[in-house]
Amino acid sequence: MAQATTITTPSGLLRGNVRPDGGAEFLGIRFAHADRLMPPRDISSWDGELDATTFGSICPQVPGMLESMLGFDGSKMSEDCLNLNVFTSSVPAGVNRLPVLVWIHGGAYTNGSGSIPWYHGSALASRGAVVVSINYRLGAFGFLGDGNYGTLDMISALRWVNRNIASFDGDANNVTIFGESAGGSAVVSLMSSPEAKGLFHKVWAMSPSIGQLRTLPRAQELQAQFLEIANVSSLDEVRALSLDDMLAAQAQHMASPTKNFDFFTPTAGGSALPFDILSDAAQSSLPLVLGSNHDEDRLWSAFDPVQAEFGQDDWERVSGEVFGDRAADARAAYEKLRPTESPRQLISSVHTDTAFRQRAQRLAEAHSTAGNQTWMYWFTWATPAFGGVLGSCHALDIPFAFDNLSAPGTDMLTGDGAERAGIAKRFADEIVQFAKSSAPTWPAFDLSSRQTLEINTEMNLLSDPEGEIRLLFVN
Repeated sequence: MAQATTITTPSGLLRGNVRPDGGAEFLGIRFAHADRLMPPRDISSWDGELDATTFGSICPQVPGMLESMLGFDGSKMSEDCLNLNVFTSSVPAGVNRLPVLVWIHGGAYTNGSGSIPWYHGSALASRGAVVVSINYRLGAFGFLGDGNYGTLDMISALRWVNRNIASFDGDANNVTIFGESAGGSAVVSLMSSPEAKGLFHKVWAMSPSIGQLRTLPRAQELQAQFLEIANVSSLDEVRALSLDDMLAAQAQHMASPTKNFDFFTPTAGGSALPFDILSDAAQSSLPLVLGSNHDEDRLWSAFDPVQAEFGQDDWERVSGEVFGDRAADARAAYEKLRPTESPRQLISSVHTDTAFRQRAQRLAEAHSTAGNQTWMYWFTWATPAFGGVLGSCHALDIPFAFDNLSAPGTDMLTGDGAERAGIAKRFADEIVQFAKSSAPTWPAFDLSSRQTLEINTEMNLLSDPEGEIRLLFVN
C-alpha cells in the first residue's frame, strides 16, 4: 500500500501518494466544474481533506489507437472530468521554487487523458521540476461550434496551477506548457489567447497538428452538420442529449470524409482565441521549441490496406495533386533525399510534410522573424517494431520525452533495444533544461542557418535538413 502525505494548498488540504523513489504524486484533483457546452467554473477551494491518491475520471470519448493500445477503461468516463495530476521529485515542503511543466495531451481533440501511463510525470520531475498533466473536454463536449470549451478548460487548469503550484514547490512565474499532436497545436493556440496571457512563460510543441485549427465559418458548418446528425435543432437540445447519444452522433459525424480532421477542434475567432491564431502566436515573445518526427504519417499509412496497394502510378498522382506543375521536381527531391523509400512510403512522407513538418517550419520561421527565441528539433529514430514499417512515426517520441520507456505498452511501439535509454535521457533532459533556463542546449533557429537538433542514437546539429523538400512548400 502506498504511503500517503498531506499538504496544505491555498485551496485546502490535499492527500497524495509518496512513491518508492521518494517523490510524490497528487492525482485526480478537480480544478473546475462545467455544465455541458458551457464555460468551466474554477474550483478555488474545498472543505476537509481532498483525496488525491487515485486518478480521476477521463472525459467522454471513443477510444483511439493509443488509448486502445494502453488498455482503455470506459468505466472511468464521466462528464465531470476536469481534473489534473501533479508529480514532484520529493514530498513538497512549499519552500522550493522549481520550474513547472504542464502537459496537454494529444488525441485529435477527441481522445486521451492526462492519466495515460506514458504521461506519468515522475521521471521528468526527478530532474528538478514539478510536472502537471491535465484533462480537458473532448470531441463535441469540448469543441462543438465556436465555444472552444476544451480550450477554456486548459486555461482554467493553468489558473489552478497559478494559484496552487507553490504548495508543490513549483514556481508560478516559471511555467512551461508542452504537448504533442493535438496537444502541440493546443499549446500553440494558447500562445495567441489573451485569456491565457501571463499563466505560462514558454512553450514546447511536439508534432503540433496545426492544420486542425479551424476558422469560424468552418466551425459553424460543422456544428450544423452535428445538429442534423443528432436530430436536434439547437445547442439547448444538444445539452439535453444522453451521453451515449452524444458519442454516437460524434462517431457518425467523424466517419464522414475530411482532410484536416477538424470536426471538433479549437476555432479561431471563437471563445478565448483570436481570428488569426498562428499570426498572434508568431508574434508572442515567449520562447518556443517546435519539433516533428521523420515519418509522422506512417502511424496511419503503414497498416492502411488501401495504401498497401499504392505503386508508382499513385506516387505520380499524389505528387501531382500536392505539387501541381512542380510534381516532377518534387518526386526527384523526395527520391534523392529518401532513396530507400517505396512509392507508398514516399506518399506517406509527403503527407508527413503537409500535415506536420512544413506547418511547424512556417511557424518557426514566423516566430523567429518576429525576433522571438525559437528552436527546432527533428526526431528521426526509427522503431524496429512491426518489422520496421512504422519508421519514426507519430507519437513514437512520447515515451522518450517523458523518459517512460518502462511504461505499459511502450515496448510494443518502440521495441526493447538498449539504445533507447540514451535517447530518452537526452530528450527528457532537454525539456527540463528548457523549463529551467528558457533555452535548450542546442543553438536557436534562424532563417540563415536553420539549425535543427536531430534526435536519434546520435544527436546531430543539422543545418536546414532536407532543404530541397522545404523549398517545394515555399510559395
